[in-house]
Order: sequence, then C-alpha cells, then structure tokens
Amino acid sequence: MAEIQKKSVLVIGAGSVGAIAALNLHVGGLASVTVALRSNYDVVNEQGYTIESCDHGTLKGFRPSVVRKGIPDLVAEGLPLYDYIVVCTKSISDLSPTTLELINPALPEDNTQTTIVLLQNGLNIEKPFFEAHPQTVVLSGVSLIGSAEPTSGRIVQNEPDRLLIGAFPHPTIKDEVANARAREFVTLYSASGKTDCKFSPEVLRDRWRKLVYNACFNPICAIAGIDSGRLRLADGGLDGLIRPAMKEIVAAAKAVANVDLEDDVVEKVIATDPLESWAKPSMQQDLEKGNFIEFENLIGEPLRAGSQAGVPMPTLEVLYQLARVIQWRTKEARGLVTVP
Repeated sequence: MAEIQKKSVLVIGAGSVGAIAALNLHVGGLASVTVALRSNYDVVNEQGYTIESCDHGTLKGFRPSVVRKGIPDLVAEGLPLYDYIVVCTKSISDLSPTTLELINPALPEDNTQTTIVLLQNGLNIEKPFFEAHPQTVVLSGVSLIGSAEPTSGRIVQNEPDRLLIGAFPHPTIKDEVANARAREFVTLYSASGKTDCKFSPEVLRDRWRKLVYNACFNPICAIAGIDSGRLRLADGGLDGLIRPAMKEIVAAAKAVANVDLEDDVVEKVIATDPLESWAKPSMQQDLEKGNFIEFENLIGEPLRAGSQAGVPMPTLEVLYQLARVIQWRTKEARGLVTVP
C-alpha cells in the first residue's frame, strides 16, 4: 500500500485552541504538524502537552511532529514552503508584531502554495494578507471550542471542538480555487474523527454571529471583572448592557454585510454558556493575567463598519473607548507609554 503524502502544516500559537488544532491534525494522520511556540515552548519541548479533553480523553506527553521556538525563517533555514499555516494567536492589531508581521518569515511575498488559515476572532482580519500577499488563499476559521491553558503546556478542553472553515472572498483568486483549499483543510482536520469540522461558504455570517458574543460578553466581562454567569444575574447586566450591545451587532450585520441573523439570536447567544459554568471570556482572562486584549477586530471594526453604514451603536462606542483606555494602561505597565 502506497504511503500517504502528508500535507505540511505549521500551527502558530499552540495554546488552548492551537494545541487542540495541532492534536486533531496530528491524530488524523494526513498532516505533518509543526508547532511554533513562545511562552510555553520550554515545557512542551521537554515534557510535551498534558491534555484533558472531552473529545480525546487524557493525554500526557503529546508532541506533534516538530516543536519549535518561534516562527521558522524559510529563507535563512533553507526550509520548504508549508502547505498550510494555521494562525491561532490573538489578533492584536494595534501592537507590533501584528499577525502579518509575525508570520512573514514563513510566507514569501509571491507565495501561491501556502494557504493561510486564520483561527482568530473578529472582523476584517484577512485584509492585511490580501494587501501583502495578493496571490495567497486565506481561509476563515470560526472556532466554537471551550478550551483553556491554566498552566503552561496543560490544556483543558471542556466543550467539544466545533470548527467552521470557509474561504474569505478574495479580490483576485477565483472562488472555486479558494473553496477547494477550504474543503481540503476540512478533510485534514476531520480525519481524526474526534471533531466537528465543516466547510462553510457563509464566512461573513459565521463571523458576525460570533461577534454577537465576542463583541459583547468579552469586553463587558473584562471591564466589570465578572464572569458570564454572574453578569447574567447582576443588576443591569443583561438589559442594561448585554442585550443592547448584541442588538447593535445584529443591526450592523444587516446594514454592513446584508447578513440576516436569526430572530432569536440574542437570547440563543446569551444562553451559550451554561449559567453555572461561570465562564470567563478570553478577554477577561487576558486582562486578569496582565496581557494585552484583542479589541480592535472584536469591537473596533464592527463599530466603525456599523457606524459608517448609519447604525446607531452607543453601547459599542462606550465599550470600545473603555477597551482603548484599558489597553493604554497595560501599555504603560509594560513600559510602552511614557507618562510625563
């Protein structure tokens, strides 16, 4: 029997989401997986991952094919192009390095072979790649997993891995070419039999629908310092903050992208996390760790697009400006801002 020609995949940012992505691709047997790590490199390189997964069970010492510290420089190291680069880092576009700057060493300007898969949240995350790499297919990955990395190299996945993959509409690459890459990646990712990964042609709808949660619960929980369950119980939490913010996103989706979200989407999204799970959205977790927050693509981009389309968005405007101030505070703490 002929040996399977595996696709080469580079996973950048293999933390809570990226580690499960690397695991699925590795277990599926159709991909040779390299992970590029930063803060958790030493632990994973020496001991491998410890994974407690509702999909895969308990794994100790898991390592994909290659574990690297930092992004490979293909030219300097004489390495071949990857077939796929899966980006699982936070999209923090107001700070350097941006996602584009981060992966540039692994992506030649004239690339046509490597496909970028952005497993990141938010709106307009694909645009910098269209400008810098006009011949590169860029895929959207909307992840609906519940996963965390409580300590370095230890991954706890408590909600099933569901992933929607589609091709961002490209200004120069034909839809059938981009969609074929998306379907191929779904095949690679689904081969493990442990995940629910689907091809989705409705990329904009997927992203606007997830923003109903991410543009609302994320900043409100972070700013208030309260988890999603307690926010639903708190005076003014739902009717004063969550529902108004979500309704603004729903209206913007229609005005900006002609995306009609279901009539009961607000109540469905509010109930996404079981009340008693007391779930802390990622922005709240980042703030508690003293990390930078990803707010521009989660709040800023939908706010700017919606406002330009004539949608009143007073709640999102306040959340955005508060997030900007919080980011400034973290910049000062990191020595990036000088106070006279």
